[in-house]
Amino acid sequence: MDLPDEATIVYTDGACRGNPGPGGWAWAVPGGRFRSGAEEHTTNQRMELRAVLDAVTTLPGRLEVVSDSTYVVNCFRDRWWAGWERRGWRNSQRQEVANQDLWRPLVAAYREDPERIRFRWVKGHGSDPHNDLVDRLAVEAAGSQVGRSGDLPPGRLGAPDVPGVRVRGQRPDVG
Repeated sequence: MDLPDEATIVYTDGACRGNPGPGGWAWAVPGGRFRSGAEEHTTNQRMELRAVLDAVTTLPGRLEVVSDSTYVVNCFRDRWWAGWERRGWRNSQRQEVANQDLWRPLVAAYREDPERIRFRWVKGHGSDPHNDLVDRLAVEAAGSQVGRSGDLPPGRLGAPDVPGVRVRGQRPDVG
C-alpha cells in the first residue's frame, strides 16, 4: 500500500562497538529533525530497534521508516510479530523472542494504527546520504556514549561505520 504524500520519511540506524558492547542509535528526517542516543552495554539489534521505537514514539503522523535492518523491516513486512503474539511471544523454534522490551511497545504502536507506519529497507553502507547520516550519528553515539538532537541535520559528523575496518582509537565492529 502506498503512503499518502503527507507521510514523514524517517531514516533509522543502530551501531555497536563489539556485539555486545557500547551502542548507539539514531533517526533523522531528511532535511529536518534528528535524534541519537547511547547505551553502555547492548547489541546491534537492540540499537536498530531502539532507533525505530524512538522515532515512532517521538514523531507524530504517518511515517515511512527506512532502515537497513532486515531484522526490523522483515518483522513487519512478513508479520513475524503476529506469530510471536499467537505463540505467547515465542518464535517459530518455541524460544522466547529476544528484545521483547523493545519489540512489544513497537508492535503495540504499529497495531494501534497499522496505516500510520510503513517500513522500507535500504542497503546499508551504500550510496543513500540519509542512511549514511543516521549511520554516522549512531556510530558517534556508540563511541562517545552521548546522544544529541536537533531541528536540522547536524553539519559535522565523524566517520561512518565500516564493518571489519578498524577506526582509529576504537575496536573494530563485530555486528
